[in-house]
Amino acid sequence: MQSAISGHPLEALAGNGRHIPSLYNPLMCGRFTQYSDIPSIAKRFGVQDGLIRVADGSPRFNIAPSSPILAVRLDSDGQRELVRLKWGLVPHWSVEPKTGYSTSNAQAESVDSKPAFRAAFKRRRCLIPADGWYEWQALPDQKAKQPWYYRGQQEAILAFAGVWDRWEQGSQVLESCTVIVCDANAIARPVHDRMPVILGEETWHDWLDPNLPTETAKAMLRTCPESWVRSYPVSRAVSFTRNEGPQLVEPLAPDPVR
Repeated sequence: MQSAISGHPLEALAGNGRHIPSLYNPLMCGRFTQYSDIPSIAKRFGVQDGLIRVADGSPRFNIAPSSPILAVRLDSDGQRELVRLKWGLVPHWSVEPKTGYSTSNAQAESVDSKPAFRAAFKRRRCLIPADGWYEWQALPDQKAKQPWYYRGQQEAILAFAGVWDRWEQGSQVLESCTVIVCDANAIARPVHDRMPVILGEETWHDWLDPNLPTETAKAMLRTCPESWVRSYPVSRAVSFTRNEGPQLVEPLAPDPVR
């Protein structure tokens, strides 16, 4: 049977008899990027100019949970709109505009049944544009983990599957979302056993449709083909959320000896 890391840059470690620890970040998808400009995102996701509800902002190369992120959803007229939502879903029934547990990710296997997500999954699904995401690999004899960056082939903007909700209390309003994650494919698995659900463009219309049966929507939460993404190691500077800039996604030559 072919190894899950066959053909991957980490294969060199295994080939030299080095053990690759299976230590995974429990957040699963805890950091990602949105550095494409607003017009490019709107064009990619079929959002008309009048339905862009956000001002042009700075490119983001190191987005962490609780940050405002761009998302595509349907408005009350069934048209796609581009909005900003807080990353980390707060259910509409929450007493406070926060939760006592992490809601930045939802598991594909249980998003339709977990109390925090199930109502949103039925009628408030969204697409989260992403240029890529990061995961961290524990390496032999090193305390600091090595970050890896995952991006679309030909630098295509990816569409993460998400759900969103609206919390209101008096004059306070908070709209927030979560990224749905699934089993990793062979490209991502050497570093992490989970990855974001990436939806193909042919599924976007149905995914956003609030009338789509939940069982049909859940069936769409599959691991994407390996041909859709590529990965490479990047600077450990991305491990610190205060760091920003295009240098964070520049490839770092792997060093299998260290």
